[in-house]
Amino acid sequence: MAGPRVVVVGAGFGGLGVAHALREAGIGDVTVLERADDVGGVWRENTYPGAACDVPSPLYSWSWATNPTWSRRYSPQPEILDYIHRVAGEGGLLDLVRTGTTVTGLEYADDRWRVSTDRGDLDADLVVVATGQLSNPVVPRIPGAETFAGPAFHSARWRHDLDLEGKRVAVVGTGASAIQFVPGIVDRVGSMAVFQRSAPYVVPKPDRAFTATHHRLFRSYPGIPAGERRFWFWFTEGFNGALVGSSPAARPLMAYARARWWLQLHRQVRDAGLRRRLVPDHPIGCKRILFSNDWYPALARDHVDVVTAEISRIEPHGVRTADGRLHQADVLIWGTGFAATDFLGGLDVRGAEGVSLADVWADGARAHLGMTVPGFPNLFRVYGPNTNLGGSSIIGMLEAQATWIAQVARRVRDGRAHRVAVRRDVWDAYDAEMRTRLAATVWSGCDSWYRDGQRITTNWPGLVAEYRDRTATVDWSELEELSETAPRSGRPPTGP
Repeated sequence: MAGPRVVVVGAGFGGLGVAHALREAGIGDVTVLERADDVGGVWRENTYPGAACDVPSPLYSWSWATNPTWSRRYSPQPEILDYIHRVAGEGGLLDLVRTGTTVTGLEYADDRWRVSTDRGDLDADLVVVATGQLSNPVVPRIPGAETFAGPAFHSARWRHDLDLEGKRVAVVGTGASAIQFVPGIVDRVGSMAVFQRSAPYVVPKPDRAFTATHHRLFRSYPGIPAGERRFWFWFTEGFNGALVGSSPAARPLMAYARARWWLQLHRQVRDAGLRRRLVPDHPIGCKRILFSNDWYPALARDHVDVVTAEISRIEPHGVRTADGRLHQADVLIWGTGFAATDFLGGLDVRGAEGVSLADVWADGARAHLGMTVPGFPNLFRVYGPNTNLGGSSIIGMLEAQATWIAQVARRVRDGRAHRVAVRRDVWDAYDAEMRTRLAATVWSGCDSWYRDGQRITTNWPGLVAEYRDRTATVDWSELEELSETAPRSGRPPTGP
């Protein structure tokens, strides 16, 4: 196996999946840089109590590495991380990873990419940024936050050394992480105040444990887990179609989901006043629909208070709300999500002629197929703009992107391409398509983390099957070969 030299930034599902696809395509010179001391991405970082996947594990796994030993349909975080470790180890992918290496900048000069890290620089012919959309925690800027006298931490930086037994705990946020860790700690704490800005729709989670009989069948008859994977794929595709309005059953599906939410809320929360506080103020699907069987029972505990008043400031001994009330707390936990629309993640990226990608994306991140931007040759983004899903498994999108990138790398290796980027007119046309289609989706009806304040930059407005078809074979007419760039360091540029 031979070049080109490829550097992949990030060793989660996306980065390791790209490394696998490159290896399968015969690309031998692959280096994966990971800022942490281990692989795993979000499944390494999010270790809070109750952390688990909200997509069935037979689907939330690599298609080329099915796992007949999942303990349950929706696997917990430790099991998913073990799966990543095992598959990456058995496939030789761990040998490609340099952990403890933080990438700080990418600069295209002298016909190659200069990758700057805190442990020295590397040169690369191709760079793949696979840092995810949910990798950098967000803590809101609330006056007085720095004055809080007790421990304060984000759910993605869980303090396992901290004993919560009997403590007064304040939780800010009611998103996908909070609905898992609140039930995970509610019976240990002395009291809990959950600060809710907007109530989510929480529908029942069809979870179940897999028995020894299941595991024997899965091992003996590979068609069974493969069939389950196909079932969940098409089931979640129906859900995707409902969200983007492409399914004729969109309204019935959303009505069914809302009915499931309504029934669960009324069965699990007897207090009418609390129920009123837990009714969302937006159409179902406009924000992420959440799955849990124990969120509402946790909030209905006598020692839990759901606070809907706006937070005015944090004080040394608690959280002050706009109604003047001080909610006393010993511990403050931020369940406030991630910087999903910051696709640079702190990287200083400069393409041909020194153009800054931050400047190109000043009005919102956009990339052709979510992967490539004009003027940034041989630079690709995995899980980039408009590739997130409102439903289904992101692994399908990541694998489609890895396949497309591997085709480009193979063409470069074979000498049929050298410095490839999307044509500007294609980039503009694709962005116009995304804007038009996203305006017709349920996500356009409210403010959510899908938006960057101006536009929806995270989500894909279609089915996974459509995206997979569009990326299965590179359309070379959409790409162009950039001319040689002027040397920056006195060395002549390298020709093709």
